[in-house]
Amino acid sequence: MGKIISFSNQKGGVGKTTTCVNMAAYLSKAGKKVLLIDLDPQGNATTGLGFSKSTLKKSVYNVLIEEEDVKDNVLPTELDGLYILPANIDLAGSEVELVYKKSREKVLKMALDKMKKDYDFLLIDCPPSLGLLTINALAAADSVIIPIQSEYYALEGLSQLMNSVALVRQHLNKELRVEGVVLTMYDGRSLISKQIAAEIKKYFTKKLYEIVIPRNIRLAEAPSHGKPILLHDSKCMGARAYAALTEEFLKKEGRE
Repeated sequence: MGKIISFSNQKGGVGKTTTCVNMAAYLSKAGKKVLLIDLDPQGNATTGLGFSKSTLKKSVYNVLIEEEDVKDNVLPTELDGLYILPANIDLAGSEVELVYKKSREKVLKMALDKMKKDYDFLLIDCPPSLGLLTINALAAADSVIIPIQSEYYALEGLSQLMNSVALVRQHLNKELRVEGVVLTMYDGRSLISKQIAAEIKKYFTKKLYEIVIPRNIRLAEAPSHGKPILLHDSKCMGARAYAALTEEFLKKEGRE
C-alpha cells in the first residue's frame, strides 16, 4: 500500500517544490513507483518536470472539480517509475469552486485512496498557503514533510503551520503526523544558518533530517530546463544532498 506524503510550508521560497520534485526523482531511481501530485496553482512542479501547464488538458483540477479519475489524468515523466498528476492554469480558481463541494476538505483524499495500491509513494506539492488545497493535501496524507529555509523569517510561520497540522489531525485526519523537517538553502559559512538549524533541532528533536540541502546554483537552474537535478547535473553538491536525503528517508521508512 502506498504512502501519501504532503510537502507543506505556507511560506513561499523555502525549497518546498525543489524538495518534492527531487525526492520524487531519487525515489524513482531507487526503484520505487512514485506519483507526484502538483497541488500548487503556480504549477512549478509541473514545469520542473518538463511540462507546459498552459497547454495541458489533463490535470489535478479535473480530479478535484470535474471528479475524473486520477488514473485518467496522470502523465509519465522522463524517469522510469515517476509519474505526475500535473497542475494547469485551471487550478488557480479551484479553491473558490471547492467551497461548494460536498466534503470539500476530503475531495483529494477520496480520489487518492483509490490509487494507493498502485504506487509506493504519492507525494503532494502543496501551495504556499493554508487554504482549502493545502487542507485537502493534509487530510489525504499519511504524513507531512516540512522544508524550512535556514533564515530567520522561516521560523516565524512554523507555529502557524504546526497549529494547522494539529487542527487537521483533530478534525479531519487523526493519522496525520510530521514525517520530518528538511533544512534547505543552508550556508554553512553563515552564523544565522547555524543558529536557525540549532533552533529547529530544539523544536523538532528527532524529526529534523541529518542531511541539509545547501545553496546551490545548479539546483536553482534545473527547473528552468524542466528537469530534476538528477537529470540536470547528478554530480553537483545539490544532487548529492538530495540523493543522501532520499537515502536517509528510505532508511527511516525501513524501505531501502
